[in-house]
Amino acid sequence: MYQDVSMEPVARSRDGATKVIDENREVKLWINEDERSLPGPEVLLSSLRTELGLTGAKAGCEEGACGSCTVLVDGVPMRACEIKATDVVGRHVTTVEGLANPGRLHPVQRAFLDVGAMQCGYCTPGMVLAAAALLERNPDPDDDAITEALEGNICRCGAYGRIRLGVHRAAELSRRYPGVDFAIAAATSHGELLDPPDRDARVRNPWDLTPPEDRDYFEILGDGLVVVLPPPKEIPGVWSRGDAAWIHVNSDSKVTAFTGKVDIGQDNRTALRLLVAEELDLPLSDVVLVMGDTDLCPYDMGTFGSRSMPDAGGPLRRVSAYARNFLPVAAGVRRLEIIAGEVVVRPPTAWKTAGKGHFPEGAIAAVTGERKFITDYALPGMRHGAVLRPPVPGAKLLSLDSTSLVGRSDIEVVQTPQLVGIVAADPKVARAALGELKAQWDHVDLPSDDGVYDYLRTHPGVKPGDWARPYHYEVGDTDAALKGAKTRLDATYTTAYIAPASLEPRAALASWNRDGRLTILTGSQTPFPDRAQVAAALGIAQNRVRIIVAPTGGGFGGKHAGGVATEAAILAREVGGPVRVAWTRNEEFTVGTLRPAAVIDVSAAVSDAGGLSAWKFSNINSGAAGISAPYRIPNASIDYLPALSPLTQGAYRALAANANNFARESHIDELARQLGVDPVQFRLDNTDDERLATVLRTAARSFGWGSHAKGIGHGIAFGLEKDARVATAAKVELSRDGEIHIHRLLTVYECGALVNPETVRSQVEGATVMALGGALFEAIRFTKGRITNGSFREYRVPRFSDVPTIEVILLDRPDIEPAGAGETPMIAVAPALANAIFDATQQRLYSLPLIPQR
Repeated sequence: MYQDVSMEPVARSRDGATKVIDENREVKLWINEDERSLPGPEVLLSSLRTELGLTGAKAGCEEGACGSCTVLVDGVPMRACEIKATDVVGRHVTTVEGLANPGRLHPVQRAFLDVGAMQCGYCTPGMVLAAAALLERNPDPDDDAITEALEGNICRCGAYGRIRLGVHRAAELSRRYPGVDFAIAAATSHGELLDPPDRDARVRNPWDLTPPEDRDYFEILGDGLVVVLPPPKEIPGVWSRGDAAWIHVNSDSKVTAFTGKVDIGQDNRTALRLLVAEELDLPLSDVVLVMGDTDLCPYDMGTFGSRSMPDAGGPLRRVSAYARNFLPVAAGVRRLEIIAGEVVVRPPTAWKTAGKGHFPEGAIAAVTGERKFITDYALPGMRHGAVLRPPVPGAKLLSLDSTSLVGRSDIEVVQTPQLVGIVAADPKVARAALGELKAQWDHVDLPSDDGVYDYLRTHPGVKPGDWARPYHYEVGDTDAALKGAKTRLDATYTTAYIAPASLEPRAALASWNRDGRLTILTGSQTPFPDRAQVAAALGIAQNRVRIIVAPTGGGFGGKHAGGVATEAAILAREVGGPVRVAWTRNEEFTVGTLRPAAVIDVSAAVSDAGGLSAWKFSNINSGAAGISAPYRIPNASIDYLPALSPLTQGAYRALAANANNFARESHIDELARQLGVDPVQFRLDNTDDERLATVLRTAARSFGWGSHAKGIGHGIAFGLEKDARVATAAKVELSRDGEIHIHRLLTVYECGALVNPETVRSQVEGATVMALGGALFEAIRFTKGRITNGSFREYRVPRFSDVPTIEVILLDRPDIEPAGAGETPMIAVAPALANAIFDATQQRLYSLPLIPQR
């Protein structure tokens, strides 16, 4: 728990004497037991990062709402974005870098590694410090104490359960080994994950744009064996799912594998490395995976849709299995093998390395603050860019008056056809100058959130550049079957716009070299499309643009486009030096894309025999993902109708499958209850998908489906998406004051063969937490198109106190090729909760969020 500490600007010496200080000069304070000088009026977070290079404290919200910038002041957790250096003069400030002695780990850091208490790692330093402070004052906290102490820290990846477990583990370690820090070697079995050889080396031409025999593999990677699986001829680079791969093996049997996929916290890196190690009969520690570098990696359309295993796993398995035939590699050999035919890989039933649980090896860097995200990197001469934004989506700039900035030497005003921006040595100066621009915008007539569903109904269409297209499926005569049915149910369901709200805001660092080639370091789910977007915006060839994806603090579909990379590239070109653009938290909400709102009309009928006889389903705006019903229905009409969204919308974790499954499984539940039939049995009686039936039976049995006390509600839902199956059961309670309390969520998940069960379990847990927010309270609020809750203080995301007991059961199917785990576990949470709330209250809720906040 954050505590109030006096912010009186005084200097306190070691003997306790105090004196008033001048806030406008440098002051001395103790940081990690060293006396340091910092600018007095500077925000502490900025000084720590820019003056001292202590980047463990992260900028997540800049308003004290997320906890990612947590430091300890005399042992008390405080938000470094809210205090100045003058506020902590004479006090002892501890950052995550100073929590333990060099080369050692604090018990909390060690415990977080032991239980895998992180995903992307952006929140981890703040979590570690808050937990360490808790244990200092309460050596054996219970769950309530942990929740209270860490409530101010957001983990957008949803690893709250594991973080809580990590605090308990740290308490245990502190009891067993009082006063002991832990050697780093004892905290991991494989050591830190290495970067690829000489990441700064620039290839002659991007390898995906060069024939395999002309690529400079050996000049970059050194002697050894290179095996290449080219993309199929029938799938050109316009839409490649990741069907190419290559690996390099040296004479020491050290492997460097390459994939265009990226790891933004889901730890597909470990799973893909496991597949390579499996096929080569090598230890996992001998395999390095290069991801998301457009100069070095195979083309890939992007990391989305839980496609890492299906798209990248197969090609990496094939190149590795092929390479096994040429091992060991003799010293001095330079051999290139290009696969032309079929390659036999080991079936999952024969796996020895893959299929076992592994935590990510790079986790040490996360708990110590050494993991570098985009805003943690800097280049000599780097400046910061800020970009002028329209007040509402679609507004056009009519005029610009920058006369108030004329003559200033500390800034540059940039105006191009694509953007208006300010560049300065200090990001605060750039943003302040941006506020002095006088811009006139045209008027755009947009709705507010209370009228958006009518607006979507009355504004059909597809905007230029939208990938969404109408979808229609029809079988039988649905209208006739509905008309003649004795049992029929009609309802409309709606879902609000919600934000991906990754904890790390978008950022990009762009620099041009002397030969006119551009390198951009950014966090992105789509580096290759970003390369094309940047090249098009700048009017240059793609081979002159290199995108490198740095460790990224979450994405969830929000980091699908190269907008921030394009902004940084244009500004860097115009000012002739490296420029970093980092979006503010408000820009994340108001400029970034949102999960589309949905209006869904459903009509269904049941035959006299109890089977579904008709199904009419129409989704307006949100998308066709997951729109097909996994039920046996002889008469069905299913439509997706795009609309001209008033807000900027795009991809989101599980896409429209969230909305479609909410509507479908709520409707099925209501039908079953209308018929007086058990909802589990009704689903089983109407599906032919045995995998789906298995997860449902397992969920019902493990949950204890059946009778329960009054005021308690049980709900269940299932679904399939991305070739995986999921069932979720929920337990809620209606309190005497009418409040709904979520007590328990149980999810059974089956995604074929489990490559890394630990990663899958972590992803299911995190997806459940993220789905919980969208189900219960997350919603973008807006007035005439202007978003009004664009901050973490106003837009509520799940925190520790929101998370109930979450149980995960994984069903391993080594007879089925592996599918992904990042998205599908989300889709059954909202309907399971809605169904449980109905069971407890007899009130059917048709809109997400179910318990809206205002």
